[in-house]
Amino acid sequence: MRFLTKENLPSYTYEDYKQWHDRWELIEGIPYAMTPLPSFKHQVISTKLARYLDTLLENCPYCLTSIAVDWKISEDTILQPDNLIVCSRNLKEILNKPYLDIPPIVVFEILSPSTERKDRLIKFHIYAKEGVKYYVLINPESEQVEIYELVKEHYCLKASFKRKGIFLFTLPYCTIKLDFLKIFP
Repeated sequence: MRFLTKENLPSYTYEDYKQWHDRWELIEGIPYAMTPLPSFKHQVISTKLARYLDTLLENCPYCLTSIAVDWKISEDTILQPDNLIVCSRNLKEILNKPYLDIPPIVVFEILSPSTERKDRLIKFHIYAKEGVKYYVLINPESEQVEIYELVKEHYCLKASFKRKGIFLFTLPYCTIKLDFLKIFP
């Protein structure tokens, strides 16, 4: 007999989430621990990617990049993508909020053994449903990169390569050409 079902599990909201210590994500009221911290290689890739994206976007007044930040999708769903790009004519307003409340245009998830299943299955569908145009999965161990683009509410694989590859991201206000070789240590 199974005692734990979604119907009898406790359900949490953003108000609960704000009280928690350490790193968590909340998906449809269910908390997911973001511990232990990612590997050193994971963090180096994320840091290099953030710096590189910042440079690529420095001349676009409507697009910004960020490392992990709370993206509040609803009262019971808060995600923390590893890296992201947000595009909006109201960036100043967005920057003054305690969390992101609009979908990023690009989300980068750097896979970890403890989060890969969630990134590939659960977040994959949430990002598509929320209208994230590009979803990029980076495996730090194999150095494999997968780039998905939202087409008619579903992701289509647009590119897949190991370590070395260039991809042109068409954003609402600019276009950036990302050379993935530059993000790997």
